[in-house]
Amino acid sequence: MRRIAVIGGGLAGCIVAFRRAMAGDQVTLVEAAPRVGGQLWTERASGFVVELGAEGFIARSEAVPGLASALGIADDLVGQETHRSFGFDGVALRELAPGEAAEFLGFQVPRDELGKGIRTFRLGMAQLTETLALAIAGHVDVRTSAAVASLAPVAGGFRLALAGGTEIDADAVVLATHAAGAAALLGEAGRALRDAETLSSVTVSLAYPRAAIEHPLDGTGFVVAAGHQAHGFRACTFTTSKFAERAPAGHVTLRLFFRPDPADLERMGDDAWTARAEASLARVLRVHGPSERAWVSRWSSALPVSTPAHAARIREVEQALAGSGVLLAGSAFHGSGIDAAVRSAEAAAERVGAR
Repeated sequence: MRRIAVIGGGLAGCIVAFRRAMAGDQVTLVEAAPRVGGQLWTERASGFVVELGAEGFIARSEAVPGLASALGIADDLVGQETHRSFGFDGVALRELAPGEAAEFLGFQVPRDELGKGIRTFRLGMAQLTETLALAIAGHVDVRTSAAVASLAPVAGGFRLALAGGTEIDADAVVLATHAAGAAALLGEAGRALRDAETLSSVTVSLAYPRAAIEHPLDGTGFVVAAGHQAHGFRACTFTTSKFAERAPAGHVTLRLFFRPDPADLERMGDDAWTARAEASLARVLRVHGPSERAWVSRWSSALPVSTPAHAARIREVEQALAGSGVLLAGSAFHGSGIDAAVRSAEAAAERVGAR
């Protein structure tokens, strides 16, 4: 039985832990946050299903449905209810051609995928990581609120020192963290990761009585044209039109996406972000009254940017790590998006098992 340490309890880390535990390895999963799941985070309350993180994965993905099948939740996969989308030019909404919204916002999507939409799970994207967590319970030593202070080679493997003094020994290590976290643990071998580019995001989901919104909401949502993105407001998803069963009868939810100024990200509380979201929405749609509920999520420097330069950095680091027993997994290293994270994790789980 081999000892595998997985650092990072987001989607990729949970997948590696699941695959290696099912293969008979002794696995320890270490996550600095108080919960596993990373950017898959769904809140369910009073009939609302609200995404605080990623809202779906590319429709052509084979990796995500494959994982769902292994976990017994393939029947809970659902697609978009509509593919129609709009653009706001500072004056009015206009319908966009298929794929134009993603292309306009600069989403890193292959051209042949533009306009094909996304899929999710009936209970939200967190259903995937929640099911993984249940699958590894009793098979994996899961440690949350546990930050790794250092990673060092020792005779026969590696030693992880956790903040607070606890140590974990392992034969192999999978880093499923963000790039900066990996760089800090790898030292000189991870030097190239220090320059990895990331973006921050704030999303605000607003719930209204359906009668409060005059627009028919007959689409997936709208994007905001450059030059009209006040306070970093880039897009809005008509959540309850895009996916079924996302709100109780007679209600709708709309999710607004902001690329925040660093100062605003630091100083603005939930009430301030809610007020900004309501004002931003009112610039585009006729809305009667304030929202009934609001959910604010902040992702500071959490969104990796995949570029040719970043891919070159990853190749450099993985060459430095080749044969060492340390592997990288996740979208911070092998392409943005849920599909890429799953494929990266599956590959890492297979490689660490082959050593």
